[in-house]
Amino acid sequence: MSNNKDFIIKNALEVGKDTKTTLGTITSSDVDLSTGNYFADTLAANTTYTFSNAGDVQAFQVEVTGGAIGYDISSAVYDSVSFSVSSQDLVPTGIRFNNDGTKLYLVGRGTDSVYQYSLSVAYDLTTISYDSVSLFVGSQDILPTDLAFSVDGTKLYVVGYDTDNVYQYPLSTAFDLSTADRFSAVSFSVASQASIPYGVTFNNTGTKMYILGSSVIYQYTLSTAWDVTTSSYDSISFSFSGEDAAYAIAFNADGTKLFTTGNTSDSVYRYSLSTPFDVSTLSYDSVSFSVTSQDTFPLSIIFNASGDKMYVLGSTNDTIYQYSGMSSDATLTWPSSVEWTAGVAPSAPGAGETDVYTFVTDDGGTSYVGLLTADNLS
Repeated sequence: MSNNKDFIIKNALEVGKDTKTTLGTITSSDVDLSTGNYFADTLAANTTYTFSNAGDVQAFQVEVTGGAIGYDISSAVYDSVSFSVSSQDLVPTGIRFNNDGTKLYLVGRGTDSVYQYSLSVAYDLTTISYDSVSLFVGSQDILPTDLAFSVDGTKLYVVGYDTDNVYQYPLSTAFDLSTADRFSAVSFSVASQASIPYGVTFNNTGTKMYILGSSVIYQYTLSTAWDVTTSSYDSISFSFSGEDAAYAIAFNADGTKLFTTGNTSDSVYRYSLSTPFDVSTLSYDSVSFSVTSQDTFPLSIIFNASGDKMYVLGSTNDTIYQYSGMSSDATLTWPSSVEWTAGVAPSAPGAGETDVYTFVTDDGGTSYVGLLTADNLS
């Protein structure tokens, strides 16, 4: 459709005039034109839009707010920020944050304990301090290797390879280690899959649990969310041995990425899951990041909420290291059927910026003319 063609536009949106705007629906990046004439979306990933069900629609607008994509370890930069945990444990094995990054937890097999720290600025290791709060877990396992929390912070999980069990501890106050009850711990054995379990984590709903054995991740289903006693093995696993001897596992926020640490090349590795949190859909991204300049035995890895900061626990120096620079603006691709009045498609808005695009069609959606009509709205 040539952009110099005359149009007879029905019910067009007129900038600066009173208009009848019907909010439409975008589902999985598809703009369904049968549902309205104004659409709004915030980019949470690199996005390719499609248009469907144009019918006799003549004009519509799409409002797009830019977003940042984190977890890009290939662009990670060491912040020259670190924190030694040697005063608490000389054999640290695992770290975790609470939900807002104001608390950090460490498990170590030097003292068989979990330790709690506070950060006065969320996710900023320069502001960390020890709370003088710990939980002894040696009564359950004298070789604890990793820890995790339920999403509400009322359950703590510790895995160890003396007993090959995952132990679940109740906390009467969320994320407050001083309220954990080790005498009420319950457990689930993973010995049939992982005789030396190094890592434990969950999906966002607590219905799936993942155990890292000797460079192999195993997937379990919990029939009651966050209750490890209801776990059962899914007969699903994936080996990381093609890349390195893996010692840690961590998902991104939506379960579409998985990260491991390896001590052969002292690196962090990234994998993709085509179905979130489904280990059977794992594949290696051929993306890694070396931490050898900081530590030669990375044992645990965690991220901040947005995925633009990474934290690696190294056992050579008993230290946590902070990295940043792992986010970039989400990209935007429009259907090839759009002819842009400017000659080329406009770039996606930057993170936090909002642009509005106007589209016109006179052939039932076979072709469109597109125009950026509002740039960086406040």
